[in-house]
Amino acid sequence: MCAHGACGPTRAYLALLAAPPGTRDTAAPPVGPPTEVHTMIALHACLALLASAADPAAVKLGGIYPLTGSYAATGVAMRNGAHLAADEINAAGGVLGKKLVVVDADDASKPEQGAQAVKDLLDKEGAVALIGPANTGVAAAVAKAANDRRVPIVVSNAVGNKVNELFQEAPPNYVFRLAASEALQAQMMVTEACAARGRRKPAILHDETAHGNGGRAKLEALLKERQLAPVYQGGVKAGEQEATAQVQAARAAGADVILLFALAREGAAVTRGLEKLGWKAEVIGTSSLSSSDFTKAAGPFGEGTSLPQTVIEAGATQPVQVKFFESYRKTYATAAVEPAPGAAQSYDAVHLLARALKQAGTTAPDKVKAALENLKDTYDGATAEYFQPWSADDHEAVTPAAVVWGVLHDGKVAPAPSR
Repeated sequence: MCAHGACGPTRAYLALLAAPPGTRDTAAPPVGPPTEVHTMIALHACLALLASAADPAAVKLGGIYPLTGSYAATGVAMRNGAHLAADEINAAGGVLGKKLVVVDADDASKPEQGAQAVKDLLDKEGAVALIGPANTGVAAAVAKAANDRRVPIVVSNAVGNKVNELFQEAPPNYVFRLAASEALQAQMMVTEACAARGRRKPAILHDETAHGNGGRAKLEALLKERQLAPVYQGGVKAGEQEATAQVQAARAAGADVILLFALAREGAAVTRGLEKLGWKAEVIGTSSLSSSDFTKAAGPFGEGTSLPQTVIEAGATQPVQVKFFESYRKTYATAAVEPAPGAAQSYDAVHLLARALKQAGTTAPDKVKAALENLKDTYDGATAEYFQPWSADDHEAVTPAAVVWGVLHDGKVAPAPSR
């Protein structure tokens, strides 16, 4: 979307946006100084986006994700999943007799940029609903902006922003989530550590973002319910490369398991600290660690890390899941879908929004919201089979039954061995 800097020829992902399906390489965006070719690609990308913006025969959804910056790997996967869904919907006839278009905006993992993206997508692009973003801090700003405008948003990756709390704090609530929430994941982590494994001396390591701080607080509260307390808790600063001091403190405190509530890069800093100390600690993390920023950087001491997942590529057996992963790999010319939850959840979010639009028979935001709260048909998605995933008083679609344990093995997320 040109309003968010897509016209700058130095943007690393312009070539991805401009490349035809089947030729995109999401793992290797262009780098280096702008060239004449970059400039032409940028120009064509912007012209295509402007053409879609001017097309009255299109129904538009706005996609907000980090396409640049530290968490671009997750943002690109989300974007790709959303566009894959739109392609399928359009091949089946579109929505309301029109083509469905997902207009992308780069939040660069910055809350203020995400909030501005909401304004631009609604006012300049005419988006009728939104999906994304990836990160909790950005999601809090984006969700508030969307809710203030009374436009539905399906949060398709961030786990810690308020959703059901908004029924009381900021009604009417237009914020929905299709991801395993912070509360759900914290509960799973504590149950796995204390009930399934019998650990009594957990250490909490977390990143110092809204994601990590919110998760830490929930972990502490859940441990307190079990009459336990962390033997150590420590924060990892954004961009910190090696959390050796925090790991050393956890070890010195006698920790028998590490509860790691962190984004991918900061999570990898913890496993590098483990490697430096030679400590093969048990690590239980969050879905954020399925990003290649963790799986490819965690090293040998990240091997065996447990993490909750709404879908695992290596464990996909249902026909719709197999089809999704095959289509994604073929369309985007990649060997693997990483992170799989971010891509699949955004894919399902677009499909569910399309169903709500069809059911509502209009793009009016209040009618689309009402349809989302009472979807009539079952949707067999990439992450789960959904029948009325949301209701008028519950906007969290993902339940504990829909989340499974994955484990990091040889740089990939695999299904955890059954006990």
